[in-house]
Amino acid sequence: MGDCITREKAFELLKKYNKEQFHIQHALTVEGVMKWYANKLGYGEDAQYWGIVGLLHDIDFEQYPNEHCIKAPELLREAGVGEDIIHAVCSHGYALTVDVKPEHEMEKVLYAVDELTGLIGAAALMRPSKSVQDMEVKSVKKKYKSANFAAGCSREVIERGADMLGYELSELIQKTIFAMRSCEAEVQEILQQEMA
Repeated sequence: MGDCITREKAFELLKKYNKEQFHIQHALTVEGVMKWYANKLGYGEDAQYWGIVGLLHDIDFEQYPNEHCIKAPELLREAGVGEDIIHAVCSHGYALTVDVKPEHEMEKVLYAVDELTGLIGAAALMRPSKSVQDMEVKSVKKKYKSANFAAGCSREVIERGADMLGYELSELIQKTIFAMRSCEAEVQEILQQEMA
């Protein structure tokens, strides 16, 4: 993987353009999920890199929602972020706002899990535990089928992402639940520090 911004700098950059707890939590969750997938798919040595892509993927969304993945390259280049990360970040907007196709397996994972983590996270909030630790695939599938539930999370994108990776939808959901379990406590800890 190319030259990489440090995780610390990436987090500062995220916070420069994102102030809402919801967006920071989503970025941290996708970071953790990306690291989990990197380790599971045999890219362990690049897990930090995958995580940084996850952390920065929505850099422009809070301030420039109508230019999502269009404004990102400018913000990232200004901060000296490499073109490989810029390509990866923009690729999750493929066929929505930009024509940057996910090519590397890491980009396909980001494309597949971005919306799905939002949907699983919303489903977790409906549970007494408010956690993904006791979340099951069937609970997510039930919510998934209800178009009004987490309506902002595109089912079409999730399914396209599963296809790109060659996964059945249930497999993608199961893996992503495991990935979210792996980072849930850390995400909460970082949020508490940030919001203190």
